[in-house]
Amino acid sequence: MLKNVIGLMSGTSMDGVDAAFLRTNGVDLIVTGISTTFPYSDSFRIELSEVVSKGLYSKNIESQITNIHADAVKRLIKKKGDSTGPVDLIGFSGHTIFHLPDEKKTYQIGDGAMLADLTGINVVSDFRSNDMINGGQGAPLAPVYHQVLATNLKKPVCIINIGGVANISYIGTDNQILSFDTGPGNALIDDFMFFRLGHRQDTGGKLALSGKLDKKILKSLMENKYFSLNIPKSLDRNEFSFTPTNKLSDADGAATLTAFTAESIAMSKNFLPKSPLLWLVTGGGRHNDAILRDLRFRLGENVQTVEEVGWKGDAIEAQAFAYLAVRSVLGLPLSFPSTTGVRSPVSGGKLFLAS
Repeated sequence: MLKNVIGLMSGTSMDGVDAAFLRTNGVDLIVTGISTTFPYSDSFRIELSEVVSKGLYSKNIESQITNIHADAVKRLIKKKGDSTGPVDLIGFSGHTIFHLPDEKKTYQIGDGAMLADLTGINVVSDFRSNDMINGGQGAPLAPVYHQVLATNLKKPVCIINIGGVANISYIGTDNQILSFDTGPGNALIDDFMFFRLGHRQDTGGKLALSGKLDKKILKSLMENKYFSLNIPKSLDRNEFSFTPTNKLSDADGAATLTAFTAESIAMSKNFLPKSPLLWLVTGGGRHNDAILRDLRFRLGENVQTVEEVGWKGDAIEAQAFAYLAVRSVLGLPLSFPSTTGVRSPVSGGKLFLAS
């Protein structure tokens, strides 16, 4: 039976809330619907970034972010209208404050019970804890959704999600899935841009495209021990620093950090059973022409954005949490040994009933 679900995603780039409507049975049927992004105000983004940088819990921020997500749900429902009936469930990822898999610690800020009360809709949240309890990394969680999304694509295929952190989902010819965080995504570039110029991002990769890669600095960045770790593996947003680029110009620093993101993604080939026939880029990084250029240089011309196969990149992560919410209610696995390193396939998430 298909459920009407809204998925919510607040990514590590801290730009806002992605909200997406999905009809799914949580297994092999998905019907995508409308989606939208609700940007955070500049003032809230600053507050949130301070909490993330310190890795500390804040009741005030949790209340604010839950209210923002509730508003996103209400506005998406209003936009959707009554054509598909009432919403049965919300998948609420929360916002990651810290993710320390080596210490078996991860925390996503957001109050599932409060969101259920504010919206009058049952909510599934806290998707990562059970995976970690059972020996997993707690991330990435979207691969099982990527797998069903890619049902009709020729395999093997690899989905590259470039948010604050970058990760990949490899789907093999036998429908095998592998997944792991590859390294930095947009976060390092965004932090560099804000530190140097007060800008939230290198829009379109324009600054990086005007700069020159410093190969020596890139080599030093790639010596981070993370890249030699076996998969599955995952990262905290603040794992890497842009300080090695301090002596470079703005343009050369942006170019070098952009190449760092692309090079660390390209290194993922070393962990894959076969070379993908197609690399599909989703997440905010697909809007960065410099990242796409560098990926094609390293991976070949079979790098496309997900829009080129008919997917909506701004909605995929939110759709994934809608899909995972239904699987959670059904007790179906969200993560697998090959995606998070969990000892055996496990479900997860906590259900909060609306009043």
